[in-house]
Amino acid sequence: MRGVGAILRRAARGARDLNTRRDVSSWLARWFPRTPARSVVALKTPIKVELVAGKTYRWCVCGRSKKQPFCDGSHFFQRTGLSPLKFKAQETRIVALCTCKATQRPPYCDGTHRSERVQKAEVGSPL
Repeated sequence: MRGVGAILRRAARGARDLNTRRDVSSWLARWFPRTPARSVVALKTPIKVELVAGKTYRWCVCGRSKKQPFCDGSHFFQRTGLSPLKFKAQETRIVALCTCKATQRPPYCDGTHRSERVQKAEVGSPL
């Protein structure tokens, strides 16, 4: 009987060890950083696109996509920690989508690209 108690105590200790937090330097932390990168200015003018009613789109949040204003997965491969904004078009219409990534109404342009702060920033740099 004594041997069974020792085995159970060791198993309980092992379970506690599994619940402890691992060091941040794990391989997962390199792919998914705790603090996301900042968005970068993709362009200094919006892009007009026709959205089709009922269709779901993924707007690039990080500014690194080569298919602006939509996401091409660059946020993942460049390990930004950012994710695209998924939205569904309510009606078919032409809209201006933001590419400076500073809009207060994502994904739609609100004219922020005209500000001095955005115009002075370099394309590809964070605001």
